[in-house]
Amino acid sequence: MSKSTIDVHLPDGSVKQFPAGSTPFDVAMSISPRLAQAVVVARVRPMQTATTATTTTETAASEDAMYAAADEHAERVVDLTAPLTEDVALELLKENDPAALKVVRHSAAHVMATAVLELFPETRLGHGPATDAGFFYDFYRPTPFTPEDLAKIEAKMAEVVARDEKFVREYEPREQGLAHFKADNDFMKVHFIERFTRDGEKISLYRNGAFVDFCRGPHVPSTGRVKAFKVMSLAGAYWLGDEKNPQLQRIYGTAFFNQKDMDAYFAHLEEIKARDHRVLGRQLDLFSIQEVAGSGLIFWHPKGAIIRKTMEDWMRDECLRRGYSLVYTPHVMRTELWKISGHEGFYSQNMYAPMELDDADYRLKPMNCPGHILIYKNTPKSYRDLPARYAELGNVYRYERSGTMHGLLRVRGFTQDDAHIFCTPQQIEDEVVGCIEFAQSVLNTFGFADFKVELSTWDPKDRKSYAGSDENWDLAINSLKTALDRKSIPYKTIPGEAAFYGPKIDVKLVDVLGRLWQLSTVQFDFNLPARFELEYVGEDGERHQPVMVHRALFGSVERFFGVLIEHYAGAFPLWLAPVQIGLVPISERHLGYAEKVKQELEAAGFRVELDGRNEKMNAKIRDLTLQKIPYVLVMGDKEAEASAVSVRTRGKGDQGSMPFAEFLAKARGLVEGKSTEL
Repeated sequence: MSKSTIDVHLPDGSVKQFPAGSTPFDVAMSISPRLAQAVVVARVRPMQTATTATTTTETAASEDAMYAAADEHAERVVDLTAPLTEDVALELLKENDPAALKVVRHSAAHVMATAVLELFPETRLGHGPATDAGFFYDFYRPTPFTPEDLAKIEAKMAEVVARDEKFVREYEPREQGLAHFKADNDFMKVHFIERFTRDGEKISLYRNGAFVDFCRGPHVPSTGRVKAFKVMSLAGAYWLGDEKNPQLQRIYGTAFFNQKDMDAYFAHLEEIKARDHRVLGRQLDLFSIQEVAGSGLIFWHPKGAIIRKTMEDWMRDECLRRGYSLVYTPHVMRTELWKISGHEGFYSQNMYAPMELDDADYRLKPMNCPGHILIYKNTPKSYRDLPARYAELGNVYRYERSGTMHGLLRVRGFTQDDAHIFCTPQQIEDEVVGCIEFAQSVLNTFGFADFKVELSTWDPKDRKSYAGSDENWDLAINSLKTALDRKSIPYKTIPGEAAFYGPKIDVKLVDVLGRLWQLSTVQFDFNLPARFELEYVGEDGERHQPVMVHRALFGSVERFFGVLIEHYAGAFPLWLAPVQIGLVPISERHLGYAEKVKQELEAAGFRVELDGRNEKMNAKIRDLTLQKIPYVLVMGDKEAEASAVSVRTRGKGDQGSMPFAEFLAKARGLVEGKSTEL
């Protein structure tokens, strides 16, 4: 029996009664007309559900998220005009709430679609979700859009905003909606309705002015609330991601509640552009990608290679210190091996095609794990041999589609700092904790102070995508949860994102610009030990199956290096810098002293570049400074007589003269301490 009144629980703990069917706007008006004008959307939670809110990862909305029916018994964000028909906890969200910003960006996508149809009525609409950085909308139009068209679209959007058209949610029978969109040849909207709605139900539409779109919302009250926006770029996207389908045109934009926030965003983009690892890689001569060799394949130049060596030396030394054994495995292995491991069935779309050789088909390895398993299996093991920790900086190859590669961050051939731990079930939690501590050490050593953690679990409804029994999945997920709880690390659970062989912990570092980077991962695997029939002899004398942990902490050397370049804007800490110290003799008569200083620095293990050219001192200092070298030492008569150096520190300028021995001691301390400061 429906209620005539409902209880609305507000964040301050108060409870108000309203007639059933009242809206969040009514609630806001009852508190203050000024509040009603300030709020954008509302967050509601039926009182019969749990009282703690859940959060979701803020990524581009998938089709499922955009069009699938909302769970009426879960927390959700709704329009201010949405009727409230049951007791709810209600939050009125103003412009300072991230959820409200996501809604304004979704509304901005509708404003853009409105503008496109008014300018180019032959266009057909795909979908237009909000993203972390703004929004996009997919359009089908035989004639390509031009940069001039984008400017026209932005100007027309301003007109739509100025009209301050209300966003109105409407409903109509599914068959009526299908007939309408079919008549207009809106094949993408027809697909969405057929996929995400059922026969006999009504579909949700949003109208602003003459524009109508199949959408579940929510939206801001009117187009006038889209106050600051920018049309940014154009890209191609195949319909449903299939190259056989028509190519769509995807227009990207962004929106904010005010111009100040948008200006700050574009200033942030300029900073990102200045730190682009591809640009800095060329400027500092660190690496290249040679098209004659192929996309996604990295050539490490001498300066980049010395940083790589420094990274890898640290990682290998740390692995040995933590009880790992170093191993090496082949780059190609028989296809039969990948069938046993399950990669041939679950992962083949990401592998390169088989190579037919004289004795069998071979495939380039996309992962190191089967090789490490064969090493484990090569000799009998007892419980006394466990845990067995095998680590390898191994080259792997994965087929990334053309157009997806991005400098060092998305490549086809890369070096994975892979390790696999074989242990007893009783040891698993300690081993996972050890991996988490190792990951924290990596981030701290390389200068990252903040990170986020996600626990990726399986989707039991998608059983065909995962190997192993339900019991094993429960055991694995609970083991990872317990390890995180032991370290008191907060984490977010991401259902459906596990690997096919087990759940995983992903550690996402936060760089100096606040960007998240997926690098370190710790994965539980009960599948491969069973597939390869791994064993150890227990204390009871019986044979048992070990459990297995995959872990990669750099993720890949290439990706981690790309992130380092952008984090430091190419100005690496002293211990990582390819050239650590530049030497500038003021004139030719000071060259002998500079050579002596160079020899002493190199004997102490420093990487040094001496500019002995017959050039002016300031020109030589400028050239070394452009290389982002941490220290430039200038030497003239005074320095030569006093066994001193005049120190110029990157980012701080001239620091004056100091005894060479004092500078050497300071530099040694910075390198030994892996300091990120100069």
